[in-house]
Amino acid sequence: MRWKLVVGIVGGVALLCCGGAGAAIGTAWTRADTDTVGAVDFRNAVRVPPLATSRTDGDGRRVFDLTARAGRHDFGGRTATTWGFDGAYLGPTLRAKRGERVVVNVRNELAETTTVHWHGMHLPAVMDGGPHQVVTPGETWSPTWRIDQPAATLWYHPHLHGATADHVYRGLAGLFLIDDDTAPGLPARYGVDDVPLVLQDKSFDGDGLDNGGAFLSDVGVLGDEMLVNGVRAPYLDVRTELVRLRLLNAGNARTLNLVFADARPFDLVATDGGLLDRPHRLTGLLLSPGERAEVVVRVRPGERAVLRSERPDRHPDGFQGRFQGGSDRFDILQVRAAGTLEPSPPLPAAFGPVDLPDPAQAVRTRTFDLSGTRINGANMDLGRIDVAATRGTTEIWEVRNRDGSPHNFHVHDVQVRVIDPVSPALSGRKDTVFATPGQVLRLAVRFDGPADPNVPYMYHCHVLRHEDNGMMGQFVVVEPGQRPGTPPRARHDHD
Repeated sequence: MRWKLVVGIVGGVALLCCGGAGAAIGTAWTRADTDTVGAVDFRNAVRVPPLATSRTDGDGRRVFDLTARAGRHDFGGRTATTWGFDGAYLGPTLRAKRGERVVVNVRNELAETTTVHWHGMHLPAVMDGGPHQVVTPGETWSPTWRIDQPAATLWYHPHLHGATADHVYRGLAGLFLIDDDTAPGLPARYGVDDVPLVLQDKSFDGDGLDNGGAFLSDVGVLGDEMLVNGVRAPYLDVRTELVRLRLLNAGNARTLNLVFADARPFDLVATDGGLLDRPHRLTGLLLSPGERAEVVVRVRPGERAVLRSERPDRHPDGFQGRFQGGSDRFDILQVRAAGTLEPSPPLPAAFGPVDLPDPAQAVRTRTFDLSGTRINGANMDLGRIDVAATRGTTEIWEVRNRDGSPHNFHVHDVQVRVIDPVSPALSGRKDTVFATPGQVLRLAVRFDGPADPNVPYMYHCHVLRHEDNGMMGQFVVVEPGQRPGTPPRARHDHD
């Protein structure tokens, strides 16, 4: 069982000089890192999340049904009480085409209020599933919207203020894939050569999941095992020369530095909001909580390739970083190629231009300082609108990490352009961006509406304990000359 959060970093440093307490922390220091490299036996076949069934209603809308409920889940050698959508753990993959109108009937059969947020989706604020759109026990919430964005790998998860970390850790999460007519030539057979991989770190405590916080750290849960699609020690059978992996970091706090054990290159083809302009050849990829990426990997007949997370290369060093996962390494998944592989067509050389905001059109610059659990010195207030942006305009948002903790920054509704820093992994449409201590992110953000002066979207750190403890703000999109209104009162169990 992981130690619960008992002191802050400053207190921890002081205790190093205090006899027995110092000895205890010294022992904790030597045991703080987790390293499963070479120790995973890859004995369990990875389970591919099923595609959600849907139907068409009288208005031509694609209708999905999701039910949140408690259950017991077999992770592969460990069983625990969990939560899931339409099952004991995680949820089915929702899939729709650009231009379709969808309805999702979300039924809550849990004993607690929850929400379902459509992470990365462009949609009206009242349908966003943030902390204002709660679903109480026994209630059904039925948001509806038109899919109006390029093909992408999105996801859904709870967003209940103060309880998001707990609800996600228990298992409430799933993928939402958007399709359009772009990028012919990519592997596209779901579960065959186009495989979703939901990556999560967990710890087990007796007969259940251990959701205690990391010792001497404020980041929350850092598990000592990596799961893929809810499976421990997983392997993936591959029968094609190329396989497209849709990667989601659905962990609460851990940043992953993804590589293959043999250092083989792979092609990054898409990030949070969809395809890049072309494939980018990489050997490593950093994914912070909430980020997604699509990579295409080439395998040879009969071989084994291990997907691994190495120590994050952009993470705090020293005392603080060690207790925040900065020294951890994991073997995540073994890819097993069949003895005879089906030929795959070559990847396209280019996918075409990416729809990104133009920084030259920005009408203003805003700054967001991340420190502790606050943004610009303020904790989250459900009744306060922090930003009013005018529909149709572009702004520059400067996000500054002002403390020694790793943070990232997620903006609802929009896909941003990362102006600085520059890298292939940040060159496409992004809704979640990692910010190392001391780093300044410069983002171009375009607000395409729809406008609603009263119902806000969120921006926040996606380290979920930080979010729950107040590192979040609210923005509304307004028409030119319109003033922001008053947010609705959310019905939370703990209010």
